[in-house]
Amino acid sequence: MTHYLDFEKPLAEIEGKAEELRALGRANKEMDVADEAKALDKKAADMLTDLYKSLTPWRKCQVARHPDRPHCRDYINAMFSEYTPLAGDRNFADDHAVMGGLARIDGRPVMVIGHEKGNDTKSRIERNFGMARPEGYRKAIRLMEMAGKFGLPVITLVDTPGAYPGKGAEERGQSEAIARATEKCLQIGVPLISVIIGEGGSGGAVAFATANRVAMLEHSVYSVISPEGCASILWKDAEKMREAAEALRLTAQDLIQLGVADRIIPEPKGGAHRDAVTAMKSVKSEILSMLDELSDQKPKDLISDRRRKYLDMGSKGLAA
Repeated sequence: MTHYLDFEKPLAEIEGKAEELRALGRANKEMDVADEAKALDKKAADMLTDLYKSLTPWRKCQVARHPDRPHCRDYINAMFSEYTPLAGDRNFADDHAVMGGLARIDGRPVMVIGHEKGNDTKSRIERNFGMARPEGYRKAIRLMEMAGKFGLPVITLVDTPGAYPGKGAEERGQSEAIARATEKCLQIGVPLISVIIGEGGSGGAVAFATANRVAMLEHSVYSVISPEGCASILWKDAEKMREAAEALRLTAQDLIQLGVADRIIPEPKGGAHRDAVTAMKSVKSEILSMLDELSDQKPKDLISDRRRKYLDMGSKGLAA
C-alpha cells in the first residue's frame, strides 16, 4: 500500500480512481475502462512531475523521512556482496542503530558503516529509529580503525534524525563518542566516502560524514538540527518548522553551494521510495566513481585533503 505525504493528497485521489477503475474492469469483463485508466495514469504522472519539480525545503524533509524510502540495510543488500557484519564496541554493547562490516562492491574490498532506521514497528524499535547511542559510535570507530589498519576504503551511509539524547546515552558519554568518531574520520589514511541517503541530523550525522567525498541524494537533507527542534528553540513553536527548514539551508542544492556536499545523486521521479532499485543503482554508480577518484591518493594526501575540506567549509555561497 502506497504511503502518501500530505502534499501528495491530490495525487493519491487520482491514482486511487485509476485503481478503482481497474478493479471494476477486473470484476466486470464487459466494462472497457482501459482508456480512462490510462488517461488518469498520465494525469497522475504529470502531477507527480510537477510536485517534485520544485519541492520546498520542508517538503524535502518529508520526502527524506518517507517510511518507504530505502534504508541502510536495503542499500547494503543491493550494492555489496560478501557482506560480513561486525558487532559491538568491545566495551559496553552492540548498538543496532548502527550496522557495519566488511564487504565488496564490484569486487573491491571495503568497510561499510551506516545508520539503520528499520522498516516496521518492531525493527524501528530495535534500531531506535536510527538514533545511535555511544556504543554505536564506538563501534564505528572500531571498524574505521580496522579499515585503516588493512587499507580498506570506508563507505558510510547516513540516515539519522540525530544521536540518541536519552539519559543512559548521556551517562555513557554520548558527546565524547561523537567527537571521537569525528576525530577518527579525520585520522584514517584510507578513502572515506559518505552518502546522505535520507536524513543527516546534527553531530550524529557528522560523526559518519566527515569524509573526503560527501554525496547527497537529491531529496535528502543534512543540518545541524531538525526543523522542528530549531523552531522550538527560536520561536518556542514547533509548528514553525516550515520557516525553520527554509532558514537552515538543509537541502542538497543548498549544501552544494556552501561546499558541505560534493555531489548530488539524482532520484527517480517521485523520490527514491517510488523506485528503490533505480535509486540504489545510482548510488552504487556514484560510490564507484568516487572510489576511482580517490584510489590513487596516498594516505597523507587523503588526510590532508579531508582536513582542508572541513577547514574551508562554508566559505562558498555565503553571499547567496
